[in-house]
Amino acid sequence: MPKPVNTSASRREEPPAAATGPVDKALAVLDALVQPDAPHRLADLAARTGLPKPTVHRLLHTFAEAGYAVPGPGGNYQAGPRLLGLAATALAASSELRLARPVLDDLRLRTGHLAHFSVRDGDVAVHVTQSEPSSTYRMPLTAGGEVPLYCSAVGWAMLSALPSPTAAELLGGRPLPARTPRTVRDPGAVLAALPAVRERGYAVDDEYAEQDVRAIAAPVLGPGDRVVGAVGIVGLTFTLDEESVAVLGPMVRAAAGTVSA
Repeated sequence: MPKPVNTSASRREEPPAAATGPVDKALAVLDALVQPDAPHRLADLAARTGLPKPTVHRLLHTFAEAGYAVPGPGGNYQAGPRLLGLAATALAASSELRLARPVLDDLRLRTGHLAHFSVRDGDVAVHVTQSEPSSTYRMPLTAGGEVPLYCSAVGWAMLSALPSPTAAELLGGRPLPARTPRTVRDPGAVLAALPAVRERGYAVDDEYAEQDVRAIAAPVLGPGDRVVGAVGIVGLTFTLDEESVAVLGPMVRAAAGTVSA
């Protein structure tokens, strides 16, 4: 059975500020509902959204009646068929994903590592699709999962392709939360590293987000050099070692270039 590696850091560590409007609350519950490890208990959904349990229960009842949630034994809930159908339709309609998937499969075969495509949502990278090899160890990365830009290879790759003022605004001016002892917490230090990332064409996450996990990523650009996302590979440090980075980095950069083209 695959063994997870430090999976806790791959999930949101703090609940978001409680939503205020009815639409915000509904979206917050839907977002929590599709997070990994479903089905979810009512208490867990309330804690994740920062909303009162009665509010979450009322919304879940409405979602269940409309087919967007499915209640289970013990007060657990998971995404319903209509919500899954919407997600499948959106993914099928995405030209970026249609272009990325065969490239990810090829990159996974050539490198032996999990290959994935991520996009930016504000100051986080959202993993939208991946090609995963058979392995004894399961990487702490799932479709729909999020990781901050400042501590991920895909994040650094996308930051390096953004205008410097935009990257600085996304990083902010305060010390960044540590995900591991190796996390680069100084926004100025991250900004100072981006020109080198831009020059070589790929970024390296050296245990910044997960201990014992290393990643390489390169930005995917659209018309006008607009940042569309990033292609990356992820592996354990003893398989994706520092010597491998020099060999695999250009391969990741070429894969991202293929999707860009």
